[in-house]
Amino acid sequence: MSHQSLQRHLPPYRADHVGSLLRTDRIKQARLKKANGEITAEQLREVENEEITRIVEKQKEIGLKAVTDGEFRRAWWHFDFLENLVGVEGYDTETGIQFHKKQTKSHSIKVVDKLDFNGHPMLEDFKFLNSIASGHTAKMTIPSPSMLHFRGTIEKSAYEDQDEFFHDLAQTYKKAIQAFYDAGCRYLQLDDTSWAYLCSEEQKEQMRARGLNPDTLGQLYAKTINEAVANRPDDMRITMHICRGNFRSTWISSGGYEPVAEILFEGVNVDGFFLEYDSERAGGFEPLRFVNRSNLSIVLGLITSKFGELENKDEIKRRIDEASRFVDLNQLCLSPQCGFASTEEGNLLTEDEQWAKLRHVVEIAEEVWK
Repeated sequence: MSHQSLQRHLPPYRADHVGSLLRTDRIKQARLKKANGEITAEQLREVENEEITRIVEKQKEIGLKAVTDGEFRRAWWHFDFLENLVGVEGYDTETGIQFHKKQTKSHSIKVVDKLDFNGHPMLEDFKFLNSIASGHTAKMTIPSPSMLHFRGTIEKSAYEDQDEFFHDLAQTYKKAIQAFYDAGCRYLQLDDTSWAYLCSEEQKEQMRARGLNPDTLGQLYAKTINEAVANRPDDMRITMHICRGNFRSTWISSGGYEPVAEILFEGVNVDGFFLEYDSERAGGFEPLRFVNRSNLSIVLGLITSKFGELENKDEIKRRIDEASRFVDLNQLCLSPQCGFASTEEGNLLTEDEQWAKLRHVVEIAEEVWK
């Protein structure tokens, strides 16, 4: 294998990252002031622009090829996007989403009318990121279509018929993908927690209690995602991050990828998967045997974003080697298992520790794919 073939010119990159970064104190203060009516939306955006410019420079300096805005303008990784779709409304709830020993603050979404995509505030957010990426790839992250169904309440007045709902959902996302492409986006990631729930017996029980059928849900979600990404332009790369929950360094679901591996790797037509592999809860690499497409990238989330302590390099290399028994090394990449701040509260590590983690990913990748 030639030296050249191990360098990646298209995303996902050998050293990549999921997207969200710890909100800086300056961002947190500004958001608080905005909430209290002490500064305007324009003043908040000015602070966000400055802080995003700073963290983008930092990502470049560390050696990452893909840069994100750290999701600095969002409160959540999913709701901020979903509630700006036509037909969707956000509202506050009595309780948040239950994680292992912690709960998020209360917010949810409901589908109150027919779904559609008609412009979106995040298109401007992406354009700003793209304008400062210069020479690097601006990466955009949005929740997968599955998340609207999985996390939202669908009012009967909007959709009586499930097939009609999923058809409209796919079309809405198809328009969204095209709109991001038109705004200059060539690297889009769909974040999806539903698959991890489908790997957990305990969570499947809870789904049944909610009236969902976990046995058919995976097929339904795969079909919807495939419809949404079907006509994407040739020079746009779409990846999916399979997340197990990451609120303030805790988690929601346990269970290896075996129950969904076949549907995901053989049936979902994206260019790559970001998989969480930072703890025993994710299981082994055996499910990767279902990766039969030579053009599918698998990004191994072997570095944890939950804690500041750096992993042993040799141990990470050993695990990459293990994974390469199931998937060609040329199809593998490395990243943290999740973002550093799925919600604006962020994980329990410092900003310096976060940058050290990302530098660690770059260094290990350079040594493995030299």
